[in-house]
Amino acid sequence: MLCLPGLLAAGVAGATNYSLWVNGRTGGGAIGNYNDFRYFGPNDTPAGVNKKSVNWDGRSEVGSQSGIIRNALDCFCTGQNWCYVAVHSAGELLVGYTLANYSVTPRPVTNAQPNAAGACTAGSGATQTGWNIRWVRTAAGSSGGSELADIGAWTTSEPLANQQRVSTSRALYNHNETGNVWFYRYAGAAGTLYSWALPGQDDEVVAYHSSGGASGSGGTTLCNPGDWFCNDLTYGSGPNQGGRAKWNFHSVVFRDDGEDYGHYTRGNWGGITSLVRRDMEMLAR
Repeated sequence: MLCLPGLLAAGVAGATNYSLWVNGRTGGGAIGNYNDFRYFGPNDTPAGVNKKSVNWDGRSEVGSQSGIIRNALDCFCTGQNWCYVAVHSAGELLVGYTLANYSVTPRPVTNAQPNAAGACTAGSGATQTGWNIRWVRTAAGSSGGSELADIGAWTTSEPLANQQRVSTSRALYNHNETGNVWFYRYAGAAGTLYSWALPGQDDEVVAYHSSGGASGSGGTTLCNPGDWFCNDLTYGSGPNQGGRAKWNFHSVVFRDDGEDYGHYTRGNWGGITSLVRRDMEMLAR
């Protein structure tokens, strides 16, 4: 987390904390409308202090959508203001790409008052390096790709689907470079429909190697404890059973040992996102 020397962090007079929510594939909410949570669920559901929905189209290449994320981070996470960030599925690929490529760039300190396009006006002309981000919590993160993209389960004319191929996602940016922001990961395991295509435990869309932040250029088979034929996805930031490391600044805080949580929000803050919402409400203050 980086901020302009001399600027104060949240907790002092004039400082405001925000909770940013970033959707995954298919999109949903209106781009630029930070109050439109239709992708996740009802707008009035508690989901962290001063919650904002950072909507992107969920279909285009992440490089073309990164400006939307940068607008939101410039708006709410500069100057004296700090952010907590929550992402779902491919939203992690977009946020990870943005932090890896822009967290060391000069950012304008803005007035936190977005226009209709979701951009905020720079105030005094001050800048800072990167953004003030406490942490990122990721539900069903797909920054490691999905084998569903590899087998063509999604339309291949969709640019994002092509980027979600396992080897492509993993090569898209340096996943170890997060601007020193921690990604806290929630991995679901209630998948059944595509289990034949997804190695190890999965939530029906992404396998544990992706939702658990396993590093490397390709996927691997990771499971819950008790599976004799599969290495365990481990809690924390250390290596998984069998030695596969996690990306730097990535830590597993929930592993679905009961196989209770699926991938989809169902338009009601459902699935594995329900646990991230619970923790955002409790911790993002």
